[in-house]
Amino acid sequence: MIDEKKRILRIISNLEESYPDAPKTYLKYSNPFEMVMATLLSANTADACVNTITPELFRKYPTPQKMMKASVDDLRDIIRPCGTYNKKSMYLKDASRLLVENFGGKVPRTLRELVTLPGVSRKTANVVLSVIFGINEGVVVDTHVMRVTQRLGLTKQEKNREKTERELMELLPQEQWYVYAKLIGAHGRRTCNARKPRCTGCSVNGLCPSAKLFM
Repeated sequence: MIDEKKRILRIISNLEESYPDAPKTYLKYSNPFEMVMATLLSANTADACVNTITPELFRKYPTPQKMMKASVDDLRDIIRPCGTYNKKSMYLKDASRLLVENFGGKVPRTLRELVTLPGVSRKTANVVLSVIFGINEGVVVDTHVMRVTQRLGLTKQEKNREKTERELMELLPQEQWYVYAKLIGAHGRRTCNARKPRCTGCSVNGLCPSAKLFM
């Protein structure tokens, strides 16, 4: 375990040099409410697609008070280009209503409260807390983080994101929880691609047990 803790910190250090411009999020937003809605929409959907529909969504419904009163049909039409629009249109409306009814229209600052909102998973809550409030209650484990963490040999999980998250929380100091997710996310998008990772020249190939499989 001690060796693994040293290895993961070396991985972070190397990736910090490789991706000094890694953004906190690839989603576009201008306030906490928009961040919650955009992150909710990003489940099983590319961030780039979400960014094409949120400008109209937030122009028409800029507050939870307005979005809770929106017609489901209109919400569905706006978010239709990104798929899974039937369920997510209800999530947008119901999450907005609960923000107003239970939290005075403000985005709560704890994971326990955030996950009470329809459509807000633990991953979504972790993103919102880390990006908006700088609070690390857990590690964001999205598709990229899951894939790269597996390849790095830091987890043996294949599908269970919560178990992977707990393993990472044990390996990493809390102040590094979102730094890891941010850097691994950038690495997964730019280098450690799903189909054909570019291991030659990768800054962590010497720390990755999977590199020899692709080089």
